[in-house]
Amino acid sequence: MRTRLLAAVLSVVGLLAVTSCAGSPAVPAKVTLGFTAWPGWLPWQVAAEKGFFAVNGVDVELKYFDSYTDSITALATGAIDANSQTLNDTLMSVSGGARQTTVLVNDISTGNDQIIARDGITSVGDLKGKTVAVEKGTVDHYLLLLALNRAKLHEGDVQVVSTMTDSAAAAFAAGHVDAVGAWAPHTTTALTRPGSSPLTSSAEFPSSIPDTLVVREQLAKLRPDLVQRIVNTWFETLGWIAHNPDEATAIMARRAGVSPQTYRAYQPGTTFLTKQENQKAFSSMKLHQEAAQVATFMQQTKLTTRLAPVDGLFDASFVNAP
Repeated sequence: MRTRLLAAVLSVVGLLAVTSCAGSPAVPAKVTLGFTAWPGWLPWQVAAEKGFFAVNGVDVELKYFDSYTDSITALATGAIDANSQTLNDTLMSVSGGARQTTVLVNDISTGNDQIIARDGITSVGDLKGKTVAVEKGTVDHYLLLLALNRAKLHEGDVQVVSTMTDSAAAAFAAGHVDAVGAWAPHTTTALTRPGSSPLTSSAEFPSSIPDTLVVREQLAKLRPDLVQRIVNTWFETLGWIAHNPDEATAIMARRAGVSPQTYRAYQPGTTFLTKQENQKAFSSMKLHQEAAQVATFMQQTKLTTRLAPVDGLFDASFVNAP
């Protein structure tokens, strides 16, 4: 899906931070919201197709990205107003100077991010000296580093092949690398390789990968009414999905490019947070503490060159609104 080097992303973000002093992108009446084929963000497709944004009085242009990295860069450079991205990827952007605000936790990854290996590799420790395809600087690169750290290995102990996630999954399925880091639905492609199986997944690192809605800081400050309506739309969409599971699954599976049967298999690996669970996560400082831990780990493992600031990164007002 995405094939940008971390240094390139950070250089773009850094340039934005410098130029933003002279002026920021205008606050729009229409909000452009980015998302990619992650099960925790596909309810946005349901919201668009069922007209829930309009019902809540907000004009949203839903922009689907084949490349997740492109969506992160688009938000960091002001090309879009809001994006669906993980906590660690948001920290990557703010470490480079982007001004962003997290307003909602869509879900926690509970198994849909996986490190998958070929037959004969049965543990993370067995990856030493092996080739691992992963999109560097993004969430499953982060998962790989978490897994290596727990196995008392370092990134230098494996041969990382950096490529877009869909390409990584295809390369692994074709037998070109020993292992791959990928998320659903790309895990389905990877697991077509005979004898392959997951070595570890996000299920083994509880709460480490929250998937969130992030907006430009200026949008949150100057048009909080628009952000609030989008957050309201999210929770209403989840309610509709709960009462119309078959129709909702068909919509999300079509956007993901898989069958409804395949899509249903992803459901245990994505745990959606209710409004009440969001309120608890924001008010208990749990998100802030998790972000501080992730930021430290990312600096230690050289995913970022400096510690990402977490103060002001979260705004609880939108999930706390009646």
